[in-house]
Amino acid sequence: MPIFSDSNLDKLAVNTIRFLSVDGVQKANSGHPGMPMGNAPLALALFAKYMKHNPANPRWNNRDRFVLSAGHGSMLLYSSLHLCGYDISMEDLKSFRQWGSKTAGHPEHNPSLGIETTTGPLGQGFANAVGMAIGSKHLAAMFNKDDIKIVDHYIYGICSDGDLMEGVSHEAASLAGHLGLNNIIFFYDNNHISIDGSTSLTFSDVTSERFKAYGWNVQHIKDVNNIDDIEKQIKHAQTSEKPTIIITDTHIGYGSPNKQDKASSHGSPLGEEEVKLTKKNLGWPEDKFFFIPDEVRDAFAVVRKRGAAFEKEWNDKFSRYKSKYPGEADLYVRMMEGNYGEEWKKNLPVFKDEGKGIATRSASGKVINSISGDLPELFGGSADLGPSVNTYINNGGDFSAENPAGRNIFYGVREHTMASILNGLELYGGTIPFGGTFLVFSDYLRPAIRLASLSGIRPIYIFTHDSIGLGEDGPTHQPVEHIASLRAIPHLIVIRPCDANETVYAWQAAIEHKTGPVALILTRQGLPVLDRENFPPAAELLKGAYILKDSQAKPDLIIMASGSEVHPALKAAGLLETEGVNVRVVNFPSWELFELQPEAYKESVLPADIKARISVEAGIEQGWHKYIGRFGEAVSMKSFGKSAPLKVVMEQFGFTPSNIAETAKRVMNKLKS
Repeated sequence: MPIFSDSNLDKLAVNTIRFLSVDGVQKANSGHPGMPMGNAPLALALFAKYMKHNPANPRWNNRDRFVLSAGHGSMLLYSSLHLCGYDISMEDLKSFRQWGSKTAGHPEHNPSLGIETTTGPLGQGFANAVGMAIGSKHLAAMFNKDDIKIVDHYIYGICSDGDLMEGVSHEAASLAGHLGLNNIIFFYDNNHISIDGSTSLTFSDVTSERFKAYGWNVQHIKDVNNIDDIEKQIKHAQTSEKPTIIITDTHIGYGSPNKQDKASSHGSPLGEEEVKLTKKNLGWPEDKFFFIPDEVRDAFAVVRKRGAAFEKEWNDKFSRYKSKYPGEADLYVRMMEGNYGEEWKKNLPVFKDEGKGIATRSASGKVINSISGDLPELFGGSADLGPSVNTYINNGGDFSAENPAGRNIFYGVREHTMASILNGLELYGGTIPFGGTFLVFSDYLRPAIRLASLSGIRPIYIFTHDSIGLGEDGPTHQPVEHIASLRAIPHLIVIRPCDANETVYAWQAAIEHKTGPVALILTRQGLPVLDRENFPPAAELLKGAYILKDSQAKPDLIIMASGSEVHPALKAAGLLETEGVNVRVVNFPSWELFELQPEAYKESVLPADIKARISVEAGIEQGWHKYIGRFGEAVSMKSFGKSAPLKVVMEQFGFTPSNIAETAKRVMNKLKS
């Protein structure tokens, strides 16, 4: 049975999407009505006619993905999902932007509802879509056969003027064109309006030429209300060997007599009178709210049946695939379900103290390569720093347009888009995505890290050159505030191991953590490898903090340290012990993992009655007072760094055993007085 088989039904369905969106915003008295009003025809064409998706199983692996990069237009997505039969009810539409609602002000990742990614900060969705397309290309190259293709779908999206102004969209579009990601089809909502007014105030790019220069296929829709043209353009885009952007001329606030093509319809409700005028203007019942005509309900019921048929067809194909290629089928299921088993842990390396230090960045690279054979899910790269951050998977091949099966991706100097693509890869599924750069450049990644944390997805960040200890490169490259800045992000696990063997378990923690992103903070300089016959096992890192060295009697003092500063802290403890001080040294690689431990364990490590405490970390002290208390002091950075050799920098800023010991004595003396 054809769906939306005549233009009148098309128009009726488009207006249904429009006015569900308008009514939702108006009832909330908050939101962005203009974008959904202008883009409703695109939503109809995609969700009802072209996308392969099954509302009864939103997580079906071979579904087309839809990314609303222009996340302020969220009611467009919610209205479309409701009509298609996803788990967004009419009551959910009526509770738009309310406490506990499924229909938040901007889309929040929830694949069970059909919401593929969290969008709103402009440009992020666009770059996420590039990540999804990379994931799809990679898995297709791994698993598709000449006779049976089990990964065969598209990434669709809508982006706005604001998306294309943001720098991350430039980075992502450039990389997508270079990689020939012809499984992306984006519509550009070309409505010429931003919050400040006409986009001509700030934006005179020739978008078509820009994207051609990036290696994209560029198409144009002059009237978004021409559904036939939308369908024609989608068909053409599906034949392209390049990623496609379809520049779509739209009218923000379409149909509103007083607010069409005006900035006032962008971020504010139309107002009750203007809603009535708009409904009248478009031939919609003025006195009906959240109205769905019967014909539209019936047509979308067919959309649901078609979705079920799409999945059944794919399931039948996968059954044939499994019969013919059982090993590949099992691996595909494992990768998409994220069940890694335990075998990979058997190959975790053990590092020995050979009298020379091992940089934790170097240890990290060895861990990656020791487990990559048992974890084909590992997929990573760096922002033009591979030899420095040690992210390369030996024998993994290089991901490219010619070799999408490769496991190493080169992002170029595009840190922001790297992080956003990691999110897209993780959202797509099937890989353990990781990306590396210097810690000081985590500033560039921050918007995407925040969204990963908000979404509860688990990309892995490898941040090396983690302190002033990198030396001569100087304060532009010496991170000072960055560890504290990362710790401030809710749900981000930050781990700073003290030696090579702790780095092994930092990776184990990162792979096993499923509810949020993980940042590994690693050194450039070599560090001693602790003799674990004399110290607790490196696996204690998994608890976040542990007693590395304790006193025979009750401690007079607790020294807490992370990363490279654990080693001078141990030496400082030795100096203090020669003066009769009972010292406990707590290795503190991860605040977040420590906070997950039972209260009894935390009290055993940091007893409340021991008030003399200091922390040692080559970054700012922010946050450490939670653990050192009101009487404690932090041996920390109070300024930016300096360009000088490693040893000189560390000495000048006080990260020496003698200064740590003097700080400890000062704290104990204050408590006595």
